[in-house]
Amino acid sequence: MLAATRTFSLLGIDGFPVQLEVDISRGLPAFNVVGLPDPAVKEAGSRVKAALRNSGFQFPVRRITVNLSPADMKKEGPHFDLPMALGILTASEQLPQAALEGLCFVGELSLNGRLRPVRGVLPMALLARNLGLKGMVLPRDNAAEACLAGDLPVYPADDLNQVVKGLALRRLPPFAPGEGRGQRGQGEDFCHVKGQEGAKRAVEIAAAGGHNLLMVGPPGAGKTMLARCLPSILPPMNREESLEVTKIYSTAGLLPGAEALLEQRPFRSPHHSISMAALVGGGRFPRPGEVTLAHNGVLFMDELPEFHKNVLELLRQPLEEGFVTISRSQGTVRFPSAFTLVAAMNPCSCGRLGTGRCTCSDGVINRHRNRLSGPLMDRIDMYIAVPPLPFEALSWGGGAEASADIRRRVEGAREVQHARFKSRDFHCNAHMVPRHIHQHCRLKQDAEKLLRETFTRLNLSPRSYHRILKLSRTIADLEGWEDIELHHLAEAIQYRSENKVSP
Repeated sequence: MLAATRTFSLLGIDGFPVQLEVDISRGLPAFNVVGLPDPAVKEAGSRVKAALRNSGFQFPVRRITVNLSPADMKKEGPHFDLPMALGILTASEQLPQAALEGLCFVGELSLNGRLRPVRGVLPMALLARNLGLKGMVLPRDNAAEACLAGDLPVYPADDLNQVVKGLALRRLPPFAPGEGRGQRGQGEDFCHVKGQEGAKRAVEIAAAGGHNLLMVGPPGAGKTMLARCLPSILPPMNREESLEVTKIYSTAGLLPGAEALLEQRPFRSPHHSISMAALVGGGRFPRPGEVTLAHNGVLFMDELPEFHKNVLELLRQPLEEGFVTISRSQGTVRFPSAFTLVAAMNPCSCGRLGTGRCTCSDGVINRHRNRLSGPLMDRIDMYIAVPPLPFEALSWGGGAEASADIRRRVEGAREVQHARFKSRDFHCNAHMVPRHIHQHCRLKQDAEKLLRETFTRLNLSPRSYHRILKLSRTIADLEGWEDIELHHLAEAIQYRSENKVSP
């Protein structure tokens, strides 16, 4: 007999529908899965057989063929276990086919029939909603995540027995939306950062406009702490951004079990030994990399010159375009990666350049600096020096400005930008392209003269020219100015000086 169930698979961070067909026929006992399954799907036969028997059902000792359609798309993951078991029960007439109509199923089975959570449920639920299905049956631990799709009945279950009885009696209890929400940490607070007022100002500007930032200073000057304070002044994500980030983490299998919707912006800090695939994504079945996991948040790269040069060059596309394209023989996947890059580096190999105690030769210093290519440096908006702090700054008992106060200014600037770009698909000054810059970054005569002189004297590229204008726009927004004034432009220009990272 033939039976069919509906389920899904993943391609990048999006789901696509899969029709799972089960045929039970005469012949020597066998269990075959066709339709380009990966090893986890091929091994499902052993799990499903044990789960059915240990749950009190009959496993047909006949020739079983499972087809995953469309047959030309790769299928991966253990979430096919539940629909496969239900298909076998239906094909062997232990469950009526009508009980499965209009529903979709995902879930991994343990050998005793318990349902285990799987990754990628949110993109599958969004697709099920768009297809107009009547509901999704899935493990209880995934229910809160699936409810984020909205307008899709979600039916959680603890084990296979509960699913079968609920389907047979049509009494599957729906999940109550709103359960399982959580809040992620806010990060460090600026009130604990003593001194470094210039660096704090630069971090505030970076947060207000989504600009990329490079901090240069000796070890222990506070570069890492400044970077870790940045999430505490970023505005919270709106509903659309939260769903997008949650979808990414769901696909990567990194969604915390206690949370359904990620509401705080992500902060990712990969080690400098990271591989190319881990940074931008990849693999046989492409998975999101660190640049995608930092989408709508912050990617912090400490000791930037210590990263492999070929790894650093992969940052060019996401920094410029806001997405990463991964091409494989089976097709092309596009991952979103609109993040704020915050990088830190020492001025030389020993880290003491400028303190009078540097032991590096000119050649060593040049090699240290040349690990960062010109095209990569050109894509960073701001370069700031983080000097060592004197004892007086560290021993001063007064409190610094708290993150909550800085965040209010940042949110005010972001609201201005949101209103400015309300008809666009972006909401930050850093994401403007030349046609938007020409419209929103007009300069007065004295400011234009200064920019012309700076462009010629520093031999700037057109990209640097545009980044200075975008920085000026953000500084003016922070101060509540409608027009870009001369002092806004002058401050933006000083952040583009590469002398801070040159030997």
